Amino acid sequence: MLHLTWYSVCFYQRQNLSFVFTSPCSQKFLLKLLIPLLLASLLTQRIVGMGDDAGRMCLNVEWGSFGNSAEMDDLLTEFDLIMDKQSTDQGKHRFEKLVGSKHLCELVRVTLANLAEKGELFNGVLTPTLLTKGNLELQDIVEIIDDKVGLAKAKNFLLRLGLVASNQDCFQVQQICQAVFTRSANLCAAGLAGLLTHIRTVQGLSTLKTFVAVDGELFESQTQYREILQQILKSLVPECTVHFVLSENGSGYGAALAAAVAMRLRGQQKGMAQILAPFQLSMVDLERLQSLMRQEMEKGLGKETHDTSIVRMLPTYVRHLPDGTERGDFLALDLGGTNFRVLLVQVQSKEEGGVHMTSEIYTVPLEIAQSDAEKLFGHIVSCMVDFHNKHNILGRGLPLGFTFSFPCHQVSLDKGILLRWTKGFSAEGCVGEDAVALLKEAMQRTPDVDIDVVAIVNDTVGTMMSCAYGDPKCEVGLIVGTGCNACYMEEMRNIGTVEGDEGRMCVNMEWGAFGDDGCLEHYMTSFDKKVDAHSINAGQQRYEKLISGMYLGEIVRYILLELASHNIIFKGRESSILNTKDIFPTKFLSSVEDSEGHQNVCSALEELGLSVSPEDALMVQEVCHTVSARAAKVCAAGVAAVVEKIRENKRMAKLEVTVGVDGTLYKMHKYFSKKLHDTVAQLAPNCTVKFLLSEDGSGKGAALIAAVACEHRQKNPM
Repeated sequence: MLHLTWYSVCFYQRQNLSFVFTSPCSQKFLLKLLIPLLLASLLTQRIVGMGDDAGRMCLNVEWGSFGNSAEMDDLLTEFDLIMDKQSTDQGKHRFEKLVGSKHLCELVRVTLANLAEKGELFNGVLTPTLLTKGNLELQDIVEIIDDKVGLAKAKNFLLRLGLVASNQDCFQVQQICQAVFTRSANLCAAGLAGLLTHIRTVQGLSTLKTFVAVDGELFESQTQYREILQQILKSLVPECTVHFVLSENGSGYGAALAAAVAMRLRGQQKGMAQILAPFQLSMVDLERLQSLMRQEMEKGLGKETHDTSIVRMLPTYVRHLPDGTERGDFLALDLGGTNFRVLLVQVQSKEEGGVHMTSEIYTVPLEIAQSDAEKLFGHIVSCMVDFHNKHNILGRGLPLGFTFSFPCHQVSLDKGILLRWTKGFSAEGCVGEDAVALLKEAMQRTPDVDIDVVAIVNDTVGTMMSCAYGDPKCEVGLIVGTGCNACYMEEMRNIGTVEGDEGRMCVNMEWGAFGDDGCLEHYMTSFDKKVDAHSINAGQQRYEKLISGMYLGEIVRYILLELASHNIIFKGRESSILNTKDIFPTKFLSSVEDSEGHQNVCSALEELGLSVSPEDALMVQEVCHTVSARAAKVCAAGVAAVVEKIRENKRMAKLEVTVGVDGTLYKMHKYFSKKLHDTVAQLAPNCTVKFLLSEDGSGKGAALIAAVACEHRQKNPM
């Protein structure tokens, strides 16, 4: 696509051209004499700063400066040189000064004044008006060159300048105006011919058909100018068929969009807007969502209503945040996805270096994750034995904090009953059982394993504890990664499911299940419902499926399939790749949205095997942006409900609170995190919320919980 303004020229390698016939100028080369000069410039220069050669990009040619290096010296008249010398940018914008309407008027004035000074016009009479810049307008030139009334208009114009002109004077003025006017059109045609030839050459075509979007007073209102331009262009590049389309608004990219492709793009954009409309949530929608979350929180905390609550609000028996006095060596086991870790965490004073961690990463093969309790926990223990051997800690009997990132009913700090599997796990014989007991049974089947499981911890709780170690205002934990969940410190008096009213306890919300009772039906699009229906836990974790990185890529994929089915994207073709489940990971969404132009998006899609146009790439970017923005806003409604609950618990008009946060979606996706922060600020205006990225919450946090528990156990022996 080519974009020409009187200051500039931009082009894609296909389909559209656009230029503006107003001051300042933009068109390329003087007839066939100029075309080779332009082609030499275009064909020998690459796009500076671009890392690869794939795809297309709109270029701003800035061709008004053509001729600054003396390329057109042989074509300049003495009057061009006088006008240039009198200009504020002498020696610059040479080509522009031959074509732009502002310069056409000034050139005619300079020519008339110079000829009058030589005695060749107006009997040598010069008037102050003739010598003053800006006293000649384009409309004057247009009226003077008119075949029927031009001479009369010339006489009236000269009288306005204080000149008494003869008929011969009027005729010569008309000829001068015609010459300047025609030369401008010829130069524009030559410039456009040069660009068309370049596009045709680059594409390897023998003929070229294209559209040129045009704006500006010269082309828009002057029939003669259009006729000259089209006639000369046809003679210069007969192999190019050009259709001119008048732009409706202005120059720049707006003029480019006025070309034929604009109609198609408008149709695509309208269709896409309709498909994406259900993802646009208003503040009213978000406030209602926040209110629904708060209702479910209260229901989950209530002794009488807990069993019917979708948001479980599970007590964790974590009663205290770290205060910096914790010391010792601890183990952490972090199980919450396809990879799990074993860590050795050494907790020292801050003067001694604080917390030092050593870890190993192990995998949980799918066949193990979906097998049974004996195989799953046996695999975990065998990996722990490997870790002990590598780090020479066999037989030390170190306390262990077990991060088990699945919904559990926690009976005590070291006993948690698995309520259901999530995140692709489905091992039999686990649901309804104590995860700590299953781990200990596996240890008993393995010789030389001596580990003291002190606490079973949700990864969200670990995240909060990890951040609280450095920030005492941290009272909330948030995970936004493969899954999504939150926890916070609740007043004991509000937790009806646990005995006692004194102090506080961390509550694991398990908010991913929010909406499983149908209360989020208003917020679920047809694409969300498809993702849910094709998941391994259909009908469950509906709130999580609107937010977490595990599902956003699938939402995007279903949207793209819908757009393709309406011929809005990918030329209506549904490739086998697009029909591949989970083709778009969180990393893809992040890289697409972080791209400032379509080129990186094209590259990211091509890496997945999708061949796309720049227009396709921009639409994919918009889809990803829309889906992640909706996810961030929906997540923010939950966070806002939590911090407002804490503020009300403390009976404070204003609250400063820190949210410890972890998860790949939050860490990798800059736009998501910013949208989350901004929306929380809008929904909870009485809370100043700081988001603190966790330093290994599921590992360090689990060890700190074990450390706090051990310290409390020592101070309060049974």
